[in-house]
Parts: sequence; C-alpha cells; structure tokens
Amino acid sequence: MRSVGDSGLAAAAESPGLLATLDQHIAGIRDSLSSDVRPLTAVILAAYAEGVRDAAFKHGWEPPLGPVDWTEQDWVLHRLLAVCSLARTLPGNR
Repeated sequence: MRSVGDSGLAAAAESPGLLATLDQHIAGIRDSLSSDVRPLTAVILAAYAEGVRDAAFKHGWEPPLGPVDWTEQDWVLHRLLAVCSLARTLPGNR
C-alpha cells in the first residue's frame, strides 16, 4: 500500500482517466478471482499481487526508482493499484 496504493489512490481521486482505468482493473481482478468460492481476503489479494509482480519481473518489468508517475500507462502498476483499492474495501481496512 505504501509504495503504490497511497499515491495511486490519491492520483485516481484527481484523475477521471486513471479512475476509469482503475475500475477496469478492479473488474478484471474480481473476474480472475470469481471462480474461487472463498470470500475476498487480504491474503488472497496479497497472493494475487505477488503473482502479478512475479510475472511482470519474469517479463522484464522494473518498478520505478522514485515516485510513481501515474500519468504513465503502466499495466502492472495499475493492476497493483487495483489490488490496493480492493484491499481498502475489506472489513477492517477502511
């Protein structure tokens, strides 16, 4: 949440385009996890985020060295931001 979520969610609140992209990624994550009969939890979201990150690393993705520029079209960062957004909706994480 510290490296992606805080700045990304603040940026999405100010950018309709980023917010729309975020909504699409949230829907994609929900679709990916919908076959799982367990309720969405922080552990499930963390495992999903770790899988996204690991796959991205295998394909040569590198995280930004400094603050994230949310105007850039980075699928991995947007997907991880969507995980953070979903995590905030879980009971006890508001």
